[in-house]
Amino acid sequence: MGKITFFEDKKFQGRCYNCSSDCVDLHTYFNRCNSIRVESGVWVIYERPNYKGFQYILSPGEYGDNQQWMAFSDNVKSCRAIQNIYGTSWKLRLYERPDFGGQMVECAEDCPSVYDTYKLREAYSCMVTDGAWIFYDLPNYRGHQYLLERGEYPQHGDWGASSPGVGSFRRITEF
Repeated sequence: MGKITFFEDKKFQGRCYNCSSDCVDLHTYFNRCNSIRVESGVWVIYERPNYKGFQYILSPGEYGDNQQWMAFSDNVKSCRAIQNIYGTSWKLRLYERPDFGGQMVECAEDCPSVYDTYKLREAYSCMVTDGAWIFYDLPNYRGHQYLLERGEYPQHGDWGASSPGVGSFRRITEF
């Protein structure tokens, strides 16, 4: 499934916790998280328990401080390994209106700017038919991150966004 280690302090110092499975509530293992080592798998970590709050997608590597995964704070309260990353195809449909209405675009590649590529200012719904994807609320893979795995997302809130702006997106592949 994978292995991830959380450290309370920067540069892999302080109390640590090794994790090799999904965890809905990490608060009993550490108080804060300022560095992470991902040994295997691709993980999504959340700022709140029960897979809520801001999301950060991490591939294998070392993250010596929380700025390296673009965190807004030192809160890491739940995590899970991302599935559907080992395939050879990725496909999603993005819709400009809720409940799969309005203009639809079908995508199979990374997109650094949804507006420049598809002329969509907002995306209210999405259907992921293959693979796993990261949506960003700003162009060029910046801003808040949202994990979308295979399934239907009739409203932008279903993938955790508070607004329908999707600035860019990319496929999650085996890193």
